Amino acid sequence: MAEGMECFMITTLLSRAIQGERLNAQEAILLFESNSLAQIAETADALCRLKHPEPYRTYNIDRNINYTNICTSGCRFCAFSVQPGDARGWVIERSTLYQKIDETLAMGGNQILMQGGLHPELPLEWYESLLHDIHQKYPTLNIHGFGPPEIVHFAKLSGLPIENVLRRLRAAGLGSLPGGGAEILSNRVRNLTSPHKATADEWIEVCRVWHRLGGRGSATMMCGHLETVAERVEHLARIRSLQDEMGGFTAFIPWIFQPKNTPLATHPKSGTWDYLRTLAISRIFLDNFDNIQVSWVTQGLDIGALALRFGANDFGSLMIEENVVAAAGTRFRTTVQEIECRIVSAGYEPRQRNVFYQIS
Repeated sequence: MAEGMECFMITTLLSRAIQGERLNAQEAILLFESNSLAQIAETADALCRLKHPEPYRTYNIDRNINYTNICTSGCRFCAFSVQPGDARGWVIERSTLYQKIDETLAMGGNQILMQGGLHPELPLEWYESLLHDIHQKYPTLNIHGFGPPEIVHFAKLSGLPIENVLRRLRAAGLGSLPGGGAEILSNRVRNLTSPHKATADEWIEVCRVWHRLGGRGSATMMCGHLETVAERVEHLARIRSLQDEMGGFTAFIPWIFQPKNTPLATHPKSGTWDYLRTLAISRIFLDNFDNIQVSWVTQGLDIGALALRFGANDFGSLMIEENVVAAAGTRFRTTVQEIECRIVSAGYEPRQRNVFYQIS
């Protein structure tokens, strides 16, 4: 395609998006394949400000708590988990868990993100007991826990339908469902990277059932590994379609694969340009998502601030503790003061929120 014609087509697509027209998958692919990052960013920022005309941008204080690193999945992109029987394997002790929660509350946090490996022996009752004990001890704390692949794993181990599992976990204290384990919602990619984990259809179905039960949760995408541009767009199209159907997603969080220490360590790492492009196109394509979150944990604070001009309206969490990305060699850390400073540098007031995007 001639450069002038491509520029005209991109300008036309972006103008339509500003006017409220929905882009289709082929048009999103065209945006990914273009070199018009400045135009795409300008459009994403304008759409973000239309949805969020308020003078502030948000952040949260929470902690990622992993309850086990023992996992049967064997994902090629993971540097955190170990196989059953490995001497490095562990399951969290209650005293350790409570200490982490106490520290989180003392720092102004109001929730924990609780996820772990696909442990082959822990029964559903173990997770119910875990939730019940946390909820009893910390009744105001939101437990944002168990990504869809974990729910599928619990269902298979227990022999119960996904809906029954989710009902039992919610009754025990589960507050919201994180979008972890989505990676790329294309079965070709999942067969290459995580063939023993939930399929794309299963991931979607867990979210659908949770939303039908009245639950809320996030959607994520980890890109920059073995997927094609078309498969990134397939992922975005699938979550957009489910949001049309159920309306249960609170936010979308894309991030770039961190290859160090993983079985895909020789795969080239995508750069900042790819991250910002993906973030901006996500804002344009996901017209039914209110919130797009920055991934400063993988990109650093300065890029996080810049991302607030590429379509994101939320800086993400302080993330007092994070182990999975850190195991892949990326170790950005921060404070509330630094997050607020970056939000101010992007031209906004900082405001703390909870997982449901309610302002404190």
